[in-house]
Amino acid sequence: MKQNFVVKAEARQDAGKGASRRLRHQGKVPAVLYGGNDAAQTLAINANDLKNHLKSEAFYNAILKLELDGKQQQVVLKDLQRHPARSEDILHLDLYRILADRLLKRHIPVHLIGYENSPGIKLEGGKLEHLHNDVEVECLPKDLPEYIEIDCSAMKLNDTIHLSQLVMPEGVKLVGLLRGHDDGVVAIHAPKQPAEEVVADAAAATTEVPAANQKAPAAAAAPAGKDGKAAPAGKDAKPAAAPAKKK
Repeated sequence: MKQNFVVKAEARQDAGKGASRRLRHQGKVPAVLYGGNDAAQTLAINANDLKNHLKSEAFYNAILKLELDGKQQQVVLKDLQRHPARSEDILHLDLYRILADRLLKRHIPVHLIGYENSPGIKLEGGKLEHLHNDVEVECLPKDLPEYIEIDCSAMKLNDTIHLSQLVMPEGVKLVGLLRGHDDGVVAIHAPKQPAEEVVADAAAATTEVPAANQKAPAAAAAPAGKDGKAAPAGKDAKPAAAPAKKK
């Protein structure tokens, strides 16, 4: 079921960094409304109300109802600027007017279901990989989905689900396919071997020294000469010590 978001705004006349800073001190967020058939307009939106809306994933892609000067109009969130150090603080907002009879392009999140019981994960020990967290769609505003659901329950190891395999709501087309790109969205791959195990396997492979690099065994004792004494080993051999004389 789609969520309905109502954004209350008031028109403002001041512009510039100083005016925006004063608005933020008053607990408001400066915003700009443009698009459609009307001129751009500067707005102010309650910061706390906006923060509550932003907690919902659907707010970023949904058709919003903007209340301004006692009237409602349909808009979408076009851009959002956050504080570089405090991401919960919103510095500026861009809203875009939409027309009911004009096609709209939006990035919609994908929700994966059934992957826990898929053969690739449950039986083959694979790992799920998000190749894309959202997909770009084109449709009329009335047909804009909140998310795209992907059933992964039949996926096996090394399987990939592409854009052409997604089940789309009526009136909704995938921009990637319109451009001739059938990208993968989700895949199941064999888990990567940890770096520690790779190093251990490499070390084990080097423990077996090739025969060409092995040292020759120690030389056997020199054979005895004709008189029963050991024969000289070579030039560097030291002569045997003379026997001690009897007193």
